[in-house]
Amino acid sequence: MTERQHSTGVAVAQEDEGTPIVVAEDVRHSFGSGPQTVHALRGVSFEVRRGELTALRGRSGSGKTTLLNLLGGLDTPTGGRITLDGTDLASLDEAGLLALRRDRIGFVFQSFGLIPVLTAAENVGVPMRLRRVPAGEREERARTLLALVGLADHADQRPGELSGGQQQRVAVARALANDPALIIADEPTGQLDLETGRSIMELLRAVVRGKGVTILVATHDPNLIELADRVVELRDGRIVDQGAGAGTP
Repeated sequence: MTERQHSTGVAVAQEDEGTPIVVAEDVRHSFGSGPQTVHALRGVSFEVRRGELTALRGRSGSGKTTLLNLLGGLDTPTGGRITLDGTDLASLDEAGLLALRRDRIGFVFQSFGLIPVLTAAENVGVPMRLRRVPAGEREERARTLLALVGLADHADQRPGELSGGQQQRVAVARALANDPALIIADEPTGQLDLETGRSIMELLRAVVRGKGVTILVATHDPNLIELADRVVELRDGRIVDQGAGAGTP
């Protein structure tokens, strides 16, 4: 295994496709204290393989969102260990975690999370602004990414002028803006009808195949899980099953 220096300033492991990019070991997370303590995660261990679309399956309340927040460095686990590209998240201070989230992880949310007053291209450009990418380069890449997700003709429209499916495509393009190693998507089709939701999952799968990005997507929709390369099932804060999905080549 070799190491390379990413723009976060953190040395990360250079590994081949199919090796783990995320490793969770005995991850636990609780809310509250005493008799009111809620154990959201109870010793979760699993891996997300590089270059695959992994589906995290489970009903509402199973711990999916909590786990995604921990894997994305948005929260700190009560116990256990999480590594991303060989970096132990517990070893990073807040500035390091911020840089990691900005440069190495793209996020796609159920509620789209677009800024209403900005155009589609400007929304895609927001992560690049945070990295101080020059305006010309930023605008060119934003339009290239919008073309990738099928919205080349909608770059100058604002979110309110787009359908729900189009808004989520903008969110996917935004998640790709800084060329992340990992995209975390939390119920990205939750506000969409089945047909539109499937088109978004097919887009995410195409991104994995075409761009070599690793994607971890949380969903409880069985019609969408079939597109995944791997499926991890979470129930009551524990992993109860994991294995190859129907999308595995």
